[in-house]
Amino acid sequence: MDSGEKFEIKIDGIRIAARKGQTIAESLLASGLRVFRRTKQNAPRGVYCGIGICFECRMIVNGIPNVRTCMTPAEPGCEISTQYDTAMDCTNE
Repeated sequence: MDSGEKFEIKIDGIRIAARKGQTIAESLLASGLRVFRRTKQNAPRGVYCGIGICFECRMIVNGIPNVRTCMTPAEPGCEISTQYDTAMDCTNE
């Protein structure tokens, strides 16, 4: 099914396709990207629950850290970065 207006978003400086109505996580998964962040121990994390409960899909979106990408709509021009968790984060793994 080919629905929704197409546009581009950037993930770590690389342009990928997105569609109106998709979340950031959906756009990344559709582009074959699975690792959204790294834990303090450098373990890869991505979408787990897909409904905003687990916080595994957190990324930096337009300069804002800890954004749950499974709950955040993709918007034209979005700039997303892989998040590398540090001891200074206030969130749990």
